[in-house]
Amino acid sequence: MLDRSSEPAHGALIGRLDRRGRLLWSLPKGHLESGESVTDAAIREVAEETGITGRVIAPLGVIDFWFVADGRRIHKTVHHYLLLAVTGQLSDADIEVVEVAWVPLSQIAGRLAYADERRLISKIPRLLADTA
Repeated sequence: MLDRSSEPAHGALIGRLDRRGRLLWSLPKGHLESGESVTDAAIREVAEETGITGRVIAPLGVIDFWFVADGRRIHKTVHHYLLLAVTGQLSDADIEVVEVAWVPLSQIAGRLAYADERRLISKIPRLLADTA
């Protein structure tokens, strides 16, 4: 989620607690609901996790990963998109989210817990130049 209404531009990040109780910052993400397109899911999940409704500017990329839940391995594929904030107010009302924050684009990579997400964020300056 991108907010270009202020200079410099900011992105919305979510903070969740890991198993050790550490706050880890990441990009909003979620699951696909029945009959939903990946772009519709991205817009819905970002709104649910941040309180901000946006519109898709461009795809950022896909991340595949495995995790363990309830004693079983789960494979997840996440399609990430660059969204422009349209309406709403930043909110951590989602039960899975501990904290949300607008972070200057230049500082996002330093906050993100996951290397795959940092790689996606590195594409934003070029995408913004292409859509300007």
